[in-house]
Amino acid sequence: MRHPLVMGNWKLKGSTHMVSELIAGLRNALSRVDGCGVAIAPPVMYLDQARHALAGSCIALGAQNVDINLSGAFTGEISANMLRDVGAQYIIIGHSERRTYHKETDRAISEKFAVLKEAGLIPVLCIGETEAENEEGKTEEVCARQIDAVIKTLGAPAMKGAVIAYEPVWAIGTGKSATPAQAQAVHKFIRDHIAKHDTAIAAEVIIQYGGSVNDKNATELFAQPDIDGALVGGASLKADAFAAIVKAASAAKKS
Repeated sequence: MRHPLVMGNWKLKGSTHMVSELIAGLRNALSRVDGCGVAIAPPVMYLDQARHALAGSCIALGAQNVDINLSGAFTGEISANMLRDVGAQYIIIGHSERRTYHKETDRAISEKFAVLKEAGLIPVLCIGETEAENEEGKTEEVCARQIDAVIKTLGAPAMKGAVIAYEPVWAIGTGKSATPAQAQAVHKFIRDHIAKHDTAIAAEVIIQYGGSVNDKNATELFAQPDIDGALVGGASLKADAFAAIVKAASAAKKS
């Protein structure tokens, strides 16, 4: 039986003071969580500080990106082995901001996926359509293409133990969110699409929703059968709001 995962993507936000204060708040609010995984992904330079601050808590450490190379003359890059060395477990790849601003292709993202699996880390594969693609009715086409970039290269078994985050680009940081019914329809399509290759893996793969998730809409989103938690942006920077989202995910899967 799969359990939801709520993960906070801090993006390019933070300071040493903020990391200490926010994690202290999260530890206080989430002293115990049943039936739901929890993780945060601070900027890479705060990962070691966050690891120490999280020690002994129920919150796992994640990161926001990885390079395909393990070592060498690649200035500014961070390898999978380095992330594992500082205790990161969940690694976000394919986020729309990376696809847009850094021109990351489906092929490049599938290579990152492979590197993470080889290193024993958990890829959090972000997929989703732009507003224009949504208006043109291409949501399913885009999601299928982004998933198939991994499956056609690595095979369906590579999806075992991975996480997919469906994030409609038009809902990220905009205050807009897909309705629970809209999000559920896409999540079901994603699961059914993977099931064409392997029904067992499709049944167990965690599919998060992302895109302006907050403590107000979380409960209704998590009530949907194919929505397994969330990849949270802005609300993950507020301990009380993030904790409320985690508790909503935990409660939804118990009911």
